Amino acid sequence: MSVRVHGTCAPGFERVREEFERNFTERGDLGAAVAATVDGVFVVDLWGGAADRAGARPWERDTLVNVYSTTKGMTALCAHLLVERGELELDAPVARYWPRFAAAGKADIPVRWLLSHRGGLIAPQEPMGRDAVYDWERVTGALADSAPWWRPGAAQGYHAMTFGFLVGELVRRVSGVSLGAFLRSEVTGPLDADVFVGTPESEQRRCADMAPALSAAGGTLSAGSAFGRLPAPPVGGLDEHPLAPLTLALGYLPLGDVNSAAYRGAEIPAANGHATARGLATVYRELAGGRLLAAETLERLRTLQSGADEPDLVLRAATPLAETWQWGLGFMLNQYGQAGPNPRAFGHGGAGGSYAFADPENRVSYAYTMNRMGAGTSGEDLRSIHLVGALYKSLRDQGK
Repeated sequence: MSVRVHGTCAPGFERVREEFERNFTERGDLGAAVAATVDGVFVVDLWGGAADRAGARPWERDTLVNVYSTTKGMTALCAHLLVERGELELDAPVARYWPRFAAAGKADIPVRWLLSHRGGLIAPQEPMGRDAVYDWERVTGALADSAPWWRPGAAQGYHAMTFGFLVGELVRRVSGVSLGAFLRSEVTGPLDADVFVGTPESEQRRCADMAPALSAAGGTLSAGSAFGRLPAPPVGGLDEHPLAPLTLALGYLPLGDVNSAAYRGAEIPAANGHATARGLATVYRELAGGRLLAAETLERLRTLQSGADEPDLVLRAATPLAETWQWGLGFMLNQYGQAGPNPRAFGHGGAGGSYAFADPENRVSYAYTMNRMGAGTSGEDLRSIHLVGALYKSLRDQGK
């Protein structure tokens, strides 16, 4: 599909534009944007394609789109701001800030384990109805009352949906405002960055509609969730079905219609951030430049917490690449090179393909957003990988 690409590329970064165009002509993109900064300056700011499945609404410079788990990086950032201010302690028990959380044997779980997917709370113990995801008090109450699915701290397991409710409730209890409000007042508002968790009704006209993935035959895949069709939630433990953990994480707390006003306006801090690529790259630019968090905090948040030699109990069934994904404190570590050649780069990707990161050593930030679902960060989705490769090739050519 031939698509007119809009925006700017600094001299020497034309490769990124070429790969962005190939994402439409060769890799199935419908609508998308990519942005990158070097030394605090935007060197790439491109967008193109359609914001709806019918192709009637063009993707604009300010088009917002659901970025799924790329949201988790923004949620983790909020927690680290509170840690840096001395208002939240990583090794303190969660129950110090959230007394009800001590129920069902969770009194000693530290804040650190919630950020590193080691708490064993990938879902409430009882499945919740379709609209439960919109009821903050109901979800956080259910999680506080639930027993963990495995012994906390003994293993990692990706908290696909619950990460945002768990960390977000800590942010709410410590700061006095919701995660989305804290993010907007402390980070994205002052930076004039288009990133929302809980998109205001006044901004929803800018939201692109998500579209299902293309199959190998060129058709579309049915997607009841971000990962396609999943089996019904298991009756027993985590070993009774190879996809049981993933089903627990997503099926026990359904997402609902991701293109609805209700979903866009809700706060689901693990999964429903709406952003522009430029907005995400702006936040990560400030992290890469050491302006949002101190150097000591940056080192701490990208220090390995999980995944050195242990399979992820949830992701092992979803994709072989993520079987031993390595986590810092709320951020994905760059073990597979999705964030370029620097193993110290950090960020987060989302189901379907969005990705954003900071590379402090090379003073780079990057973000890619799209509305055509793909394989995401599993390694099979080449859209962002090609863009990142072109970005770093351009830097090498310029001796940076």
